[in-house]
Amino acid sequence: MDHPVKFAVIGGGSWATAIAKMLCVNLAEIAWYMRNEVAINHIKEYKHNPNYLSSVEFDTSKIRLTSNLDDAIAYADYVIFAIPSAFLSKELEKLTVNLSDKIIFSAIKGIVPETSLIVGEHFHEIYNIPYDNIGVITGPCHAEEVAMERLSYLTIACGDAEKAEIMAENLSGNYIKTKISDDIVGTEYAAMLKNIYAIAAGMAHGLGYGDNFQALLMSNAIREMKKFIRKVHKMKRNINDSAYLGDLLVTGYSIFSRNRMFGNMIGKGYTVKSAMMEMSMVAEGYYATKSAYKLNENLGAKTPIINAVYGILYEGKEPKNVFKKLTDKLD
Repeated sequence: MDHPVKFAVIGGGSWATAIAKMLCVNLAEIAWYMRNEVAINHIKEYKHNPNYLSSVEFDTSKIRLTSNLDDAIAYADYVIFAIPSAFLSKELEKLTVNLSDKIIFSAIKGIVPETSLIVGEHFHEIYNIPYDNIGVITGPCHAEEVAMERLSYLTIACGDAEKAEIMAENLSGNYIKTKISDDIVGTEYAAMLKNIYAIAAGMAHGLGYGDNFQALLMSNAIREMKKFIRKVHKMKRNINDSAYLGDLLVTGYSIFSRNRMFGNMIGKGYTVKSAMMEMSMVAEGYYATKSAYKLNENLGAKTPIINAVYGILYEGKEPKNVFKKLTDKLD
């Protein structure tokens, strides 16, 4: 590439805002697409996102804000998608420019409902993007702590190590440490599955289970995750690495975890609809639960926690009864 590498961020939520903040530290300019014109105008005038991480102040001279997806994609060499997986297909319907020559990184932690694929697989199958041009940005890292400039860690996975290094270098900073991985499929499935386990942790808390059970639940969750991912993509990986276990723990325990919050509300007796309305933001694990459950019907991994969460969210089972049975299946 004979010109400075250009980056675009796609999305207007908290993760997109955090990534834009990280990139602006290292780059003279980025493109940032969001569909909300009101938010764009607010950022231009007041230098912060009015809806997410509003404490983050931007140097707007470094940002090409746009509500035109084509413009953002055409500008960039590296495109980072950070929108909920449930809305990805609909958002991409607006696209008329070619994606095939772009390097795509996903900061999305979920499965695309229309294809039942993780985001990297979706871009490969639907848009014919080579796997070496697809990467994943995963944690353990909450956007809220990036906003507060607390020390955070990212794992950047890509089949092409050079592209992973370029992304890692441009996201790194005084409070952001990065490492690279070649396990694109495993890290992306882990990022999806940990949201389901965080919902389970929230449900347990809402039902009144204590720290002792939470520790047991997380211990079983990482083993269940290992079995599931091994069925999907068998390779040598250390499931105790931060991209797997670390991301699971922070999502299962953190007060910033919207999936844990969602599960907590369900455990306390909220319906799915009422919990979603009160949160007014997307809990990726809700959609991931159905996709993982259906996928596992063919995989055949032993997944009592996923099965329990699915039964509560999609079959209307009583959380108290489901968890009582689940406690006898964990060790």
